[in-house]
Amino acid sequence: MKKIISSPQAPKAIGPYSQAVEVDGFVFTSGILPVDPVTGEIFGGDMKSQTELVLKNMENIFKAAGIQPKHIVKTTVYITDLTAFAEMNTAYAAFFKENPPARTTVQVTALPKGAYVQIEAIGHK
Repeated sequence: MKKIISSPQAPKAIGPYSQAVEVDGFVFTSGILPVDPVTGEIFGGDMKSQTELVLKNMENIFKAAGIQPKHIVKTTVYITDLTAFAEMNTAYAAFFKENPPARTTVQVTALPKGAYVQIEAIGHK
C-alpha cells in the first residue's frame, strides 16, 4: 500500500503528482526543483545556490517521511548545462559528506520554471 508524503517546508506540487510516495519502506520523491516553498518562485541565479535549495527541499520531504539524508540510497540529477557540473557537485558533496548515495547525472534541454537543476531521490527506512 502506498502512502503519500508531503512537507509544507518544500514546494507544493505544481501538477498532478505527489512530493513523494512511500511503499514498503522505500520513499520515492518526484523531481525536486529549486523553488522557494514560501514564494513558489525559483531561487538563486547560479547552479550552486539552486542545488543547495533543491537539497534542502529534498531533506525536508524525507524528514516528513521519517528519513535522514544518510538513508538516501539513489539520486538522479538533471542539469541544463554540464559545464556547470562542478558547481552542482560542490553543493552535492557538501550535503552528502559521508557515504553518498548512488547517483546518475544527465544534461537535459530544459527544466520546469527555467530551473538549472532538478533532483529526484529514493530513500529507505
